[in-house]
Amino acid sequence: MSVPVPALADRATASADRLRSADRVLLASHIDADGLTSAAVAASALARAGIPVETVFKKQLDADEIDSIAARNQETVLFTDFGSGQLDVISKHVAAGDFEAVVADHHQPADPEDCHPDAVYDTDGYADFDYHCNPLLVGIDGASELSGAGAAYALARALEPEDGDNRDLAALAVVGAVGDMQAVGGELVGANSGIVEEGVTADVLREGTDLSLYGKQTRPLPKLLEYATEVPIPGISNDQAGATRFLEELGLDLKREGEWRTWADLTGDECQTVASALVQRAVKRGVPAGKIESLVGTTYTLTAEPTGTELRDASEFSTLLNATARYERADVGLAVCLGDRKAPLEQARKLLANHRRNLSQGLDLVKERGITHAEHVQYFDAGDAIRETIVGIVAGMALGTDGVDADKPIIAFADADGETKVSARATGPLVGRGVDLSVVMSEAARSVGGDGGGHDIAAGATVPAGEETAFIDAADDIVAEQLG
Repeated sequence: MSVPVPALADRATASADRLRSADRVLLASHIDADGLTSAAVAASALARAGIPVETVFKKQLDADEIDSIAARNQETVLFTDFGSGQLDVISKHVAAGDFEAVVADHHQPADPEDCHPDAVYDTDGYADFDYHCNPLLVGIDGASELSGAGAAYALARALEPEDGDNRDLAALAVVGAVGDMQAVGGELVGANSGIVEEGVTADVLREGTDLSLYGKQTRPLPKLLEYATEVPIPGISNDQAGATRFLEELGLDLKREGEWRTWADLTGDECQTVASALVQRAVKRGVPAGKIESLVGTTYTLTAEPTGTELRDASEFSTLLNATARYERADVGLAVCLGDRKAPLEQARKLLANHRRNLSQGLDLVKERGITHAEHVQYFDAGDAIRETIVGIVAGMALGTDGVDADKPIIAFADADGETKVSARATGPLVGRGVDLSVVMSEAARSVGGDGGGHDIAAGATVPAGEETAFIDAADDIVAEQLG
């Protein structure tokens, strides 16, 4: 059997063997696209192995939520897309005999000093234990080379029976990685690339080079270009009439039988015509060369899904999933991942329309209220005007727009059940200069009595209400130190 992530093979095998010995498994996962696909990959593998599984989703995994999981009295709990950062709490439950834990995650593990010595041992400064499948423990970057869904996929491949094949689950793992913003320069790299190869071999994925604009499967052609703000092109981006006029001047038939055509409807020659014209227009209008190059990138197509649907493209699929669990409908997203194409898919599409509306309104709110600049970070407080489950997405969308400095991490606050949710986003160049938002969120949150973590480029925290100013002061100092 081929191994998609060789460095994780031993850990995946040990974890799979433990799961095979379980009468049933409680699967707990995060609510974003990576968490949903992680759960779907793991749940599918468990079901195929004949192991009964019950799935629960959590917005965040803190001591109270882990206590609630322990209260379910399940002998075996599988944590996907979180758990590593909470090994301090999980280890105490394991030591107390509340449950046996298996973790497939890619986030920064907890500090070994905070963990129970009977359940956890120290490996290269990371908290660790017997059934822990995390790329960081074997020298693989969990922010850019393997997602939570990728860790779950490594486990799923180890869990398959001798005559079984779970390589078809690679498609979901790729959706999770894309949804977790792991496409480096527009392409999945590192251990993720091995999963892509398995998906291509299993004929559930196609890797190609194409226009790197969001919405190629579902957006009408004029809307595709109008909303293409990743690479702003004067006279086309944010200009409905300009985008339509640009396409009409190319002699394209924009409608067929009264319906708008999408990029997926175009022939190869038509795609080449539009792409070449876009590049020429960008050059004439003075768009920087680096931006122009990013107009074309690597795309990941789910070949088993119908052309012209959100499920065909990994990026659009991940956005659809984000629109479910972030609005308390993780069951809908999981059902879609598991193949239900009837009522759950229609419900997901309705949630997606609402999600897009909320993101647009959130971005408008940020523009209206403006950004507050500290010396090394910038921030805004949405209060209860933006849902705490999407404020991080809004922050990422705002980064680099007018009035928002791409050379500073952006921090967003939102009300969350009497506490304050904090979300932070950075750019690749900032991370390259030493910024690690996982450390920033963790240390700044703890300094004000909260808790946080995540990745170097995107992280979050929960802090007591009223501690926002103190949190920003701490975060600003930490970023200053990271930048030297």
